[in-house]
Amino acid sequence: NIFTWQPSYFSDLDETLPTVLQVFNNILHKCGLQCEGASAEPQKLEERVNVTPGNMPLQELKDIVLYLCDTCTTLWAFLDVFPSACQTFQKHEFCYRLASFYELAIPELESAIKKRHYEDNSVFADLWRRISHSRKKMIEAFHVLINQVCLQPILE
Repeated sequence: NIFTWQPSYFSDLDETLPTVLQVFNNILHKCGLQCEGASAEPQKLEERVNVTPGNMPLQELKDIVLYLCDTCTTLWAFLDVFPSACQTFQKHEFCYRLASFYELAIPELESAIKKRHYEDNSVFADLWRRISHSRKKMIEAFHVLINQVCLQPILE
């Protein structure tokens, strides 16, 4: 793989991971959810509108679910193909941050998708399929991380 031929890409990955973590923070922010230590920026007064996945416009909910699905699938695919990157992810407390995000966001998004009234049931089916896929890929990415960072060193 490319990291073998260009080891300096590990430092690029290290510098990129805060941006990957910011993706999850952005989703939490758009859903009106807080993550411990998610942002050191003060909140603007006019941003104090209480937006939740349950009361946001349908198009915004769809965009968030699609963004999450794409992010989780890409993250899992990268770790599955290149598990050596797990050490770099761990340096950024990625397991903790992913678990915190999962705990805060997934139940809220699932609940919002279930409770919403849809004119077209295919929209519900698509959103549910995508949030389920996102959940599955987050869990699979977490398993790859735990296996590489915790279990493999013990077995070796």
